[in-house]
Amino acid sequence: MNPKVIQGGNFSDHRGSISYVNDFTFEDIERFYIISNSDENPIRAWQGHKLDAKNFYCLTGSFKIHFVKVDNWENPSKDLPIETVLVSESDSKVVHIPAGYANAIESLESNSKLISFSTLPLTKVSEDDVRYESDYWKINAE
Repeated sequence: MNPKVIQGGNFSDHRGSISYVNDFTFEDIERFYIISNSDENPIRAWQGHKLDAKNFYCLTGSFKIHFVKVDNWENPSKDLPIETVLVSESDSKVVHIPAGYANAIESLESNSKLISFSTLPLTKVSEDDVRYESDYWKINAE
């Protein structure tokens, strides 16, 4: 499976507004987290998942979701292509990153919040979680 963006939408009227992603299903979701990076460390990087698929949705502010397809879990290539998707509170969408990828979460504004839906039960996380140095892949190396 490949990473994908599941686009939603927004609706507003005199009662207020609703943001939605109707094509996202919770079928395999086991747990969720809300992520808020500090202003001093706006990039949370790099965390790989051999088994767990991640789904990210921006609650407030904005983020860049960076991800790489890991070629070797023990010694991945440092020149893997980094893909990036911008998410914001005004653009209702879920970014789905399947198992086999490492990701980095970059907040672009203070007090930004991102919800992460995970498919792996907490009891299996120790078998799955692979962490790399925060500069292993250069995010802003353009």
